[in-house]
Amino acid sequence: MSAPSAVHVGLTSEKGRELFSYLPSYYETSRVMQADMQSKGSEMDLLYQALDETLDQFFVRTATWGLEFWEQELGIETDRLKPVEQRRAVVESKLRGAGKFSGRLVANVAEAYAGGKVDVTFQPEAWSFTVSFVDTMGIPPNIDDLKRAIDELKPAHMAVEYEYRYLIWDDLDKKQKTWDELDAASLTWNELEVWA
Repeated sequence: MSAPSAVHVGLTSEKGRELFSYLPSYYETSRVMQADMQSKGSEMDLLYQALDETLDQFFVRTATWGLEFWEQELGIETDRLKPVEQRRAVVESKLRGAGKFSGRLVANVAEAYAGGKVDVTFQPEAWSFTVSFVDTMGIPPNIDDLKRAIDELKPAHMAVEYEYRYLIWDDLDKKQKTWDELDAASLTWNELEVWA
């Protein structure tokens, strides 16, 4: 396809420019044909955008308005006040949560919420297991949803504990930094956690 001429550079529609490029060269200066291709192209732009947006709804990780259908199908209560990312995590967790109860199943579900690595350790003598967030600092934002999902997965007789990771002085000590150096760096707590 050749570069657009100076005459039809004014076409703002991507599909309109494409349509115009298929026309014979004697239409190059026709404002009527440019207007026609602009109006048809604008409609096609909207159609392609709607098709792409609809396709996104078929995949949990890209769904927006279609999350409600995923939630309905999986028996999850729709909460439009929650951020889309948290709603996606609930749906993804529910999809991952099918199968025989195991540490891998719990970790798989928990990682959908935490967005990072999760370790699961069992304490059979105490009829319990621990979910440890390895890559996530602090408490994941949708921990209540995660707890509900794990309660649905686990056998009723088993207890579950959650272990969170926080920035501690020993982590900073390993970097061989003094308090004065950290103070001089003027880092926020979030920047400090990333730095550590």
